[in-house]
Amino acid sequence: MSGKGAAGRGTLVALLIALAWLVVGGLAGPYSGRLSEVSTNDSAAFLPTEAEATRAQDLSELFVDQPTTPALIIYERTSGITEADQQQIAADTAEIAELPGVVGPLPPPLPSADGQAVQLIVPVDDERGEEIATVVAELRTIVDADRDGLTVNVTGPAGLLADLIDVFSAIDGTLLLVTLCVVLLILLVVYRSPVLWIFPLLAAGMSFSLATAIVYRLAEADILTLDGQAQGILTVLVFGAGTDYALLLVARYREELHQHDKPAAAMLAAWRGAAPAIAASAGTTIASLLCLLLSSLSSNQALGPVAAIGIGATLLVMLTLLPALLVLGGRRVFWPRQPRLDHAEPQTEHGIWGRVAGFVARRSRPVWLVTALALAALSFGLTQLGATTLGESDLFTEQTDSVAGQEAIARHYPAGTGSPAVIFTRQQTAEQVAAVAQETPGVVAVRPVTGRPGAGSDSDGGAAPTAPPKVVDGIVQLEATLADAPDSDGAEETIRDLRVAVHAVPDADAVVGGLTAINIDTADASTRDRNVIIPVVLSVIAVILALLLRALLAPLLLVATVLLSYGATLGLCALIFKYLFDFPGVDASFPLFAFVFLVALGIDYNIFLMSRIRQEAVRRGTRSGVRYGLVVTGGVITSAGIVLAATFSALAVLPLVVLIELGVAVAVGVLIDTIVVRSLLVPALAYDIGSKIWWPSRLARTDGGREARDAG
Repeated sequence: MSGKGAAGRGTLVALLIALAWLVVGGLAGPYSGRLSEVSTNDSAAFLPTEAEATRAQDLSELFVDQPTTPALIIYERTSGITEADQQQIAADTAEIAELPGVVGPLPPPLPSADGQAVQLIVPVDDERGEEIATVVAELRTIVDADRDGLTVNVTGPAGLLADLIDVFSAIDGTLLLVTLCVVLLILLVVYRSPVLWIFPLLAAGMSFSLATAIVYRLAEADILTLDGQAQGILTVLVFGAGTDYALLLVARYREELHQHDKPAAAMLAAWRGAAPAIAASAGTTIASLLCLLLSSLSSNQALGPVAAIGIGATLLVMLTLLPALLVLGGRRVFWPRQPRLDHAEPQTEHGIWGRVAGFVARRSRPVWLVTALALAALSFGLTQLGATTLGESDLFTEQTDSVAGQEAIARHYPAGTGSPAVIFTRQQTAEQVAAVAQETPGVVAVRPVTGRPGAGSDSDGGAAPTAPPKVVDGIVQLEATLADAPDSDGAEETIRDLRVAVHAVPDADAVVGGLTAINIDTADASTRDRNVIIPVVLSVIAVILALLLRALLAPLLLVATVLLSYGATLGLCALIFKYLFDFPGVDASFPLFAFVFLVALGIDYNIFLMSRIRQEAVRRGTRSGVRYGLVVTGGVITSAGIVLAATFSALAVLPLVVLIELGVAVAVGVLIDTIVVRSLLVPALAYDIGSKIWWPSRLARTDGGREARDAG
């Protein structure tokens, strides 16, 4: 009677938990698919406040009555611009000037020296924010008519921003759908049940709804900044990590159903066994992600909390809603292979994982030596990683309108036309600074901003060099046209040389900004972040592992294996990016993001394995615990790794190089962690070292004595 009463109470609690989450889902659900409304993709908005490009951005606001983002319309006819083309361009200019969001009067169209192109600069109101993309779409509609051989593209900062927004708009729809399909397919294959997959997927969906609702509210209140990259990572991270946690809990629940008659009792035992490892895994990931708050780039600072919120929401749902649903479903959720009450334990000698465990036990030292050397050899691929700055033309995997336009500009104008470097200096040193800038290799022309509409290096329609510069608070703005494209290595070298040259002018207090300067300062900040954050993440993970395993040696070894896995992953990815995908390099943020996600997620599988080995070591001894732990966790951890790898691979549906690179890196790294590190390297190390791996805990002494007696 008491057993029935306890079972009834367990079912009632499960029902109440499920109903409570139903209410939460009703409140959070409407926010799914709305994150694009509160995201921003302006690279300048993410710069550190102390960066020189940021100071230049602040000074530039003094010289304009209305901040604008330029769209560049490039007309091209290889046989030469005709009189009819010029008439059409004049008609387009008049129509464009009337568009809402376009700040007039427009500067005159600028013909190229070879007579094959004409460039029109269209200032777009900065205050429109993401609506800049709407203005660009209207520009493209105006110039998209059949021009009988005249090619027209809309590019420049506004055109690039519009193309980025178009890509990120697929996150709420395409990426989410692909991620759901991937998770569903893998769950069907893993469980081979037409019923069981529903429960992890429902819980993952609830996790995503809760996370998006929290992130939406915080972004709306300007407490955190959300960009398209963080938005995409949040989607795959929640579904990937959520499915991982679900697989571990369900596997332990199935195991306990062989030992307990009532589902509620089996779930309680499974929860007690699996929850600490799941919580430690989530805690490690959250702590690692929050280390991004130490970044000097606000985009990185924002990604940390956004992703951490996703993991936190997932942990909460997977340890409450999922157990409740499974209890309510009972044994029937495993149909047609329902576990029976037979008190059977997993066979450690048979099956693929029994053979793997036996092989590791027989050849533990050769196994960990060979796998460690193989991973170290893969790390040498890092020499092929390439540049750590992606230019505008390298951001996309397909030819966008903005990229085609930038290439057209480079064919007929100095490649830096339309995106000049901006120099701010004191009025009394302006002429000297201009002369020094003009002499800098890679600088084509330097002209002051005169205050007339359209005045400047690229748009003044031939303004006289002697026109008086505009002076604001004793400061003058100069614009320097570069010979190289603003996103090229040549332009970056020119800006670095230009900064050295103008900074050397006494009492000038010169500041150099512009698109190229933003790229440089972002890359420099990323290098600084990498050097600061990576050691902190490793320290945090080591502390968490020490608390979980109650040892010092095991955490240090696990951190070392993850570092080895990270190096091997980047080395292999460098070869994939260069020789398979033909990518020109990686984004400046890639090494840091890859590290944080690979280490935070890769350590999960070691936590799942080693926490179970420690539980079994108390009962059976360390070496027996290694074999048993590898057998009972082998299938579920491998399945979890495949799920996470597949969900991050879903980022490939977005035609953006930086997200594809991150998705591939996490997928490759997780598979290396799952198949090599967790299946071979870690258990072989643990088996070879034996009880000493728990040093300095009491388990190392008591188990060591047992091993000595067994050996005797």
